[in-house]
Amino acid sequence: NVKLDNKLKNRQFKKESTDKKHRKEQKKLRAAIKDAVLKTPLPLERYKKRPGDEEEEEFVESLPMDMMEEDDLEQIKAMAQKASFLTRDLSSSGPVHAKKRKGEQQGPESYEKMPRKMQLTEEKEVIHLLPIKDKIRGLIPQSMEKPEDEAVPGPALTPQEQLKLRTQKLTNRKLRIASLGSDILSDPTTNIKKLKELRAMLMETDPYVAVTVRKLVMVSLMEVFKDIVPSYRIRPLTETEKASKVKKETQQLREFEEGLVSQYKFYLENLEQTVKDWKQKKRKRSEAVSLQSYRGLAEVAIRCICELLVALPHFNFHNNIIVTVVPLMNDPVKRVSDMCCEAVKKLLKQDKQGHASLGTVKVISGLVKSRNYDVRPELLKVLLCLRIKEVEVKKDTDDTAPKKKFMNYKDKKKNLSRMQRKWKKAEEKLEKELLEAEASESKDKKLKLHTETLNIVFLIYFRILKKAQKSILLPSVLEGLAKFAHLINLEFFDDLLNVLQHLIQSGDLTYRESLHCIQTAFNILSGQGDVLNIDPLNFYSHLYKTLLKLNAGASNDDISIVLRCLDVMLTKRRKQVTLQRALAFVKRLSTLSLHTLPNATVGILASNRTLMHTFPKCDILLDNEAQGSGVFLPELDEPEYCNPQNTALWELHTLKRHYHPVVRRFATHLCAGAPSEGSGALIVQLARSPATKQSCHDINIPLH
Repeated sequence: NVKLDNKLKNRQFKKESTDKKHRKEQKKLRAAIKDAVLKTPLPLERYKKRPGDEEEEEFVESLPMDMMEEDDLEQIKAMAQKASFLTRDLSSSGPVHAKKRKGEQQGPESYEKMPRKMQLTEEKEVIHLLPIKDKIRGLIPQSMEKPEDEAVPGPALTPQEQLKLRTQKLTNRKLRIASLGSDILSDPTTNIKKLKELRAMLMETDPYVAVTVRKLVMVSLMEVFKDIVPSYRIRPLTETEKASKVKKETQQLREFEEGLVSQYKFYLENLEQTVKDWKQKKRKRSEAVSLQSYRGLAEVAIRCICELLVALPHFNFHNNIIVTVVPLMNDPVKRVSDMCCEAVKKLLKQDKQGHASLGTVKVISGLVKSRNYDVRPELLKVLLCLRIKEVEVKKDTDDTAPKKKFMNYKDKKKNLSRMQRKWKKAEEKLEKELLEAEASESKDKKLKLHTETLNIVFLIYFRILKKAQKSILLPSVLEGLAKFAHLINLEFFDDLLNVLQHLIQSGDLTYRESLHCIQTAFNILSGQGDVLNIDPLNFYSHLYKTLLKLNAGASNDDISIVLRCLDVMLTKRRKQVTLQRALAFVKRLSTLSLHTLPNATVGILASNRTLMHTFPKCDILLDNEAQGSGVFLPELDEPEYCNPQNTALWELHTLKRHYHPVVRRFATHLCAGAPSEGSGALIVQLARSPATKQSCHDINIPLH
């Protein structure tokens, strides 16, 4: 970019100096022509002869010329050629150089004798011709007036004629685009120069079809590049490689790769410039595209950039595309922002090696920091699509597996015939090529990239937790921490748990945010944090208190978070959970199931089934007899002290009359004690499906 800027500056400087010299030459020539016109000799004045002059003239004429010497005659002729001598007023008797007095007035005769100034004509633009060389006057400049171009206005076209003309022009352009694209795709190596011709159509200047043609060329070039780009990154040739002699096919391949990279770069620059012109509300000098049409052009350009981001993550300039797309994810235009977010999500989901993910996360981190955390939440929700499941280096079974050993020359000569050796050699060569083609990045390198990526992600999250706790980004941060909490370094656990507990106790969080806090805390404790001797009683109490606030409307997004929290809080930590706590949660979940939608109700009942299998003594809730002293306190928010053993699951009898058949089936199954076999058992499809999956989708499960 610096080289291109310097090149443009040098061109502009040379052009300005050339124009300045040209203007100076024109000024000199005009001054020379003007001086030549003004310095033309004036006609000689004629005076009336006095009475005595005739005799003197006759006397002079009567003098014999042969009596005069040649030198005197030449002197007289020279004096005769002087204008001052001939134009002098001989009638005046005063001296030639006498000055007039200050107060003396000029007479009318002297006023008449003063030379007039020539009337100046308007300077017209002239065309300078080649000069003429004369022996006496030297170089004589020649010029002529520049003819004025008088545009003859044609007859105005009617709307029908304009539409017909536009259709005809557009058809011609479409055929040209199709022809060039077809030629390039048929033989890219030979017709790579036509790529430049197709790209030149991005500068269409005809106002009738400029916008449409540019859009078509953008999309056509995108599809062409997706088809002809190789599956490897093209590196620039070294000086040694350029100087070495190669085969004709190799040289042709090099020219193809060089031309492809060059045109791909120029194409990306054109797309980026189109977006910049729309953002900066710039209008080009050609006036071929109106300012209102720039948004449509920019949206097509952004769509092409997003397609190339997903389709060509291995090719050149991919990092440049990421730098262009990531800021557009925070664009105020929702359509543009959604388009870029979806493209980045696809890129992260399909990235198996981790290079593209690392580059994207770095750019997002820089953008969030530079904007002082004033970005859209969708920018951070994209990070949930990262394919990072482990960051620890573990030995892979493929590495320990014995590698295939090829036969050496002695073994071949001893055991195989000549023809068999020939076939064996070709077979081994093919197998080696296949192994090289199928070889992926080493797992150590992949895990190293994943670790670096995750460190940047946690850096983003921790910065927001520290500096912008009341930001709209907090829900996305908590959701991300909930997903990647099991991968957090052990030394951060204590501080992070304190921050999460402080956020819950502050009361500033929404219901969904508090659920994410709880999920994050228990993901930490169930992973590497199980070595910590911590009893998160406050988190249990908070979830128990907020369960009845679950949204029972059309949106059931929160129910899946609740069920995941219950799974990690009760099922996976069964050894640290008391029976009283388990009974309290089973009772409250049964109460919650009465006012939720059928899919959420099925998920809650499935979770109760899991808890009854995990804690077998929960079957005391199916009996109406009280166990021990005390009365059940449903309004108490502490699960340990609400006496849940003194109540029963009467909600199941109500759900047995539910309008949905699957809910009725689950209620009947739980009333029977959740048996695995027999008449009260569930069908296999319901029994094997986890609770979180049953709550996410509409229920279309047959009963038999």
